[in-house]
Amino acid sequence: MKPLFTMLVLILPVRIFGQTVDFQGQASSWGTINNQSQSQIGIRYIPDCTLIKSISENWSLESEIACQGVQWWQFDQLDLHSKKRQLKAYRLWLRLSSSQFEARIGLQKLNFGSARMLRPLMWFDRLDPRDPLQLTEGVTGLLLRYYFLNNANIWLWGLYGNKDPKGFEIFPTSERNPEFGGRIQYPLYKGEIAVTAHHRIVQSIESSEDRLAFDGRWDIEIGLWVELALTRLDWRLIPENYQKLGTLGMDYTLGIGNGLYCQAEHFTLQASKKWKDPGPTRKLTALSVNYSFGMLDLVSAIIYYDWDETDWYRVFQWQRTYDFWQIHIMGFWNPDQFQLIQFRSDQSLWIGRGIQCMIVYNH
Repeated sequence: MKPLFTMLVLILPVRIFGQTVDFQGQASSWGTINNQSQSQIGIRYIPDCTLIKSISENWSLESEIACQGVQWWQFDQLDLHSKKRQLKAYRLWLRLSSSQFEARIGLQKLNFGSARMLRPLMWFDRLDPRDPLQLTEGVTGLLLRYYFLNNANIWLWGLYGNKDPKGFEIFPTSERNPEFGGRIQYPLYKGEIAVTAHHRIVQSIESSEDRLAFDGRWDIEIGLWVELALTRLDWRLIPENYQKLGTLGMDYTLGIGNGLYCQAEHFTLQASKKWKDPGPTRKLTALSVNYSFGMLDLVSAIIYYDWDETDWYRVFQWQRTYDFWQIHIMGFWNPDQFQLIQFRSDQSLWIGRGIQCMIVYNH
């Protein structure tokens, strides 16, 4: 099934399109070192081809084909500790769309919600606010969206074949069962609210997991947003079947110089046997600021505070942008044991104090 699907997505655009083709790419290299004598150097290239064809006055077909090639080497005490070479699809989808409807099938990015740094609705991606490239794995499935004339919209999706854990997931999804869900967004007083639901079968334990969420955002002098999510795992062997996550956030641009942009979020996580019962609570607070010096330079900082472990996580970044090039220099100052639950990837390089330098070329 997968080889056939891949061939359809790759071959169909070649036969249909042929005229409107947009090819872009991003090459990047980086080096990271911390005060634990751990370091990493790496290179990445993502070629991206978009093909568009108008098939009638109101309908068009679009396809995106992108792959990712990565090679990195990690060192411990200057000795090669590990290395990785990977070449795989990054985006591979086909979309049929009109002014009010779209259907997209394939390997795609699927994300939503109002929160920026501490996201209860990080269900299908692992976007890291510290990452200047904002890269994330995609999911394979079908997404349908309809847009009403009052700016309300409805999403429906079905996912299949995504064997690795996504977002906050600990257990992967059963490969034999599809996942499905939906989302409704509705405008409300200088903003919008949304309700989202999702269902899947968890691999190995073969238990169902259901998620329900509410989020909203409003711009009233300052930006305000809220994001709440409830997850129920139907597995009797765990003492706490329900997980409750919530984030409250705000942002504002202070009239200092070119404008000092600030945003803050407070996040809570509870687990309990019944959804309405209280349980142990994990609390995190995040603050992000950035300031632009002219057209080329941007400085920013993201600071997290873990209220339970009384730990601080700090990342400071300077970015310079040219027509095709970007330079990023990031300094970090974190605990010696990384326990920030928002990020599930390997954090061994981000412990303690250190620096990362990155050069990016976009064409």
